Amino acid sequence: MILSDKTLLKMLEEKSLIIEPLEIEQVQPASVDIRLGNTFSIVEDSSTGIINLEDEIKYKTIISDTYILLPNQFVLATTMEYFALPNDLTAFVEGRSSLGRMGLFIQNAGWVDPGFKGEITLELYNANRCAIELKASRRVGQLVFSKMDNFALNPYNGKYQGQKGATGSRVYLDNEIK
Repeated sequence: MILSDKTLLKMLEEKSLIIEPLEIEQVQPASVDIRLGNTFSIVEDSSTGIINLEDEIKYKTIISDTYILLPNQFVLATTMEYFALPNDLTAFVEGRSSLGRMGLFIQNAGWVDPGFKGEITLELYNANRCAIELKASRRVGQLVFSKMDNFALNPYNGKYQGQKGATGSRVYLDNEIK
């Protein structure tokens, strides 16, 4: 079941759902707007020109209120907001249609697990022929929240728990999980 603004406001007031900082105007009828933070990360070039899934990937992190995303460029960004989801709530990340119509694709694998705490890393791609100027605090998407039928037996406590800033891939840690 997708949660309404009434339910979201109640959960925020009770502190069973935490979103900080939050302006009341961000709460929409069936979602909460997310804003762009000021941290951007790009994959550093490697000597081989190949990204290997078994090794840690190096990123260059930039802290700035403005970032120029060049055509066909990919960058990691972060939300301005910190989130703490209870163990019976999940969220879907959706980009804004008005930005998609400009060629800005916003993704984060689309899913926030119950129990997640941290800023959400967004994957941004410019499919346009023109550069796109990104500005911190700009609305870039929304979270749609869905109540689960019960509490998760194993809420999220993975490799991105507590992340702050544009957090790079930690896929290399999958090799340690057996």
